[in-house]
Amino acid sequence: MPADPRPETSASRSGTTAVARGGTTTPTRSLAMAGLMAALTAVLAQLRIPLPFTPVPITGQTLGVMLSGLLLGPRWGLAAQLVYLLLGIAGAPVFAGGAAGLATLAGPTGGFLVSYPLAAWLAGLLAGTGTGRGTMTGPAGVPRFGRAFLAAVVGGIVLVYAIGAPWFALETGRAWPQVWAGAVLPFIPGDLAKAVLAAWLSGRVLRALGGRWV
Repeated sequence: MPADPRPETSASRSGTTAVARGGTTTPTRSLAMAGLMAALTAVLAQLRIPLPFTPVPITGQTLGVMLSGLLLGPRWGLAAQLVYLLLGIAGAPVFAGGAAGLATLAGPTGGFLVSYPLAAWLAGLLAGTGTGRGTMTGPAGVPRFGRAFLAAVVGGIVLVYAIGAPWFALETGRAWPQVWAGAVLPFIPGDLAKAVLAAWLSGRVLRALGGRWV
């Protein structure tokens, strides 16, 4: 049978082009968004308030961690925070106060930094960002405020403390009452405020973008 001589329609060409581009456009956009969230975390790290009784300062870093998970989902939220850590290890002054290098990770606050990729992953997983699962409202993939807040608290606070506090205790040799007083309790009110802001802001952004950012 002879080949169909009819010319390719513009619709079929568009479909072919979309398929051809689909394999690269989405990963490229996702990588760009992960890089953007890593940069945001680096900027928030410079919002630093030292406390006289502890080497752990108040910073905005965990807001970047929460937003990474809530906006990008577990996979790309984790990637964003891995990029952030790798930049710091490579010598970029992205940690609190412009610190950088492996020495920072080996110090008393290193456990908090190491926890960030897992924290973003867990926050994104619990929020169900981009999945359309569970108790969602509005466009598919936009978690309700309560669910996003809980995800931010469990991922961006509980998990961060669960890794950071024991690390702090080992590095400083302080007893657990001192660890609670110097590395946990003073930071809970501010971190809860960050969780509220992250839940509200991520919902606004995701709704504006139809439920997905990556």
